[in-house]
Amino acid sequence: MKYRNMGKTGLKLSEVALGSWVTDLSDASAVENAKTIVNRAFDLGVNFFDCADAYSGGEAERFLGKALKEHRRGEYVVSSKVFFPMGSGANEWGLSRKHIKEQLEKTLQNMGLDYLDLYFCHRFDPTTPIAETVEVLSDLVKEGKILYYGVSEWTPAQIVEAILTAQRDGNRPLSVIQPQYNMVDRYIENEIVGICERFGVGITPFSPLSQGLLTGKYRKNQPLPAHSRATWQADKQINNLLTEENLEKVEKLLKVADGLGVPLSVLALAWILRQKQITAVITGASKEKQLESNAAASGFEIPADALNEIETILDYHPFVRRIG
Repeated sequence: MKYRNMGKTGLKLSEVALGSWVTDLSDASAVENAKTIVNRAFDLGVNFFDCADAYSGGEAERFLGKALKEHRRGEYVVSSKVFFPMGSGANEWGLSRKHIKEQLEKTLQNMGLDYLDLYFCHRFDPTTPIAETVEVLSDLVKEGKILYYGVSEWTPAQIVEAILTAQRDGNRPLSVIQPQYNMVDRYIENEIVGICERFGVGITPFSPLSQGLLTGKYRKNQPLPAHSRATWQADKQINNLLTEENLEKVEKLLKVADGLGVPLSVLALAWILRQKQITAVITGASKEKQLESNAAASGFEIPADALNEIETILDYHPFVRRIG
């Protein structure tokens, strides 16, 4: 496993991270499997573990905290996020000083930790001034409750405003962003990558395999694999991606991956990591072999001719999409 500095900070993250968004905690056997995957991640050199207060209503945080207790605090970097409603009250959502402070305390309690390494604003809150959000996050850094803060799905203008607001008010800077980024969703290349390079902000993308589309498990003119995400995911995100155009790209990308002797998932993750501004890719895994395959992307360099072929296949044209 290779490690990269997060933007202009001294914090080093494993190029491949383990996320908790779809961690199955439905019964005792599922929890034991999830724990095995976390421990295997340490064996593979993974040191970055991502979570959020909204995942499984806090259960994902509680699970991850217990799993990480078996390891030294200095061994790992752990993150969580804040924004989504955690109750029915008018102030139990968003990015106000009240909600951020209260929810961080709950997250630390859930995880059994004294501090978080990274804390992300899950979405943008149009009802709270950015100055208020930046100030409270900066205060939490000063208090030692978090070490660095960032945002997830924010627009380029919102990211720049947060950075410049922190500079203007003498607050701690935004250090990292966690946007969606993969071969079939490249919107961050239009402006966000350049913004992060200019201001020294790290990028840790989520959904780097596009909900599983870029694993090769979903094939053109073939039935959905049993128990795959497309058979149970409530919001049907993966199903919406299974277009004829995307599946045709997968068939062509599989040939490139086969020619290089790697799984498509390794090719897709290494393709993201080719960019120096990317710090780590946040992956999910329900089986050890999936985690092991993902980890193999660290350090894998795609030859120039293969990169050119990939660009031809993807046929990317810059576009504007709704963020968040």
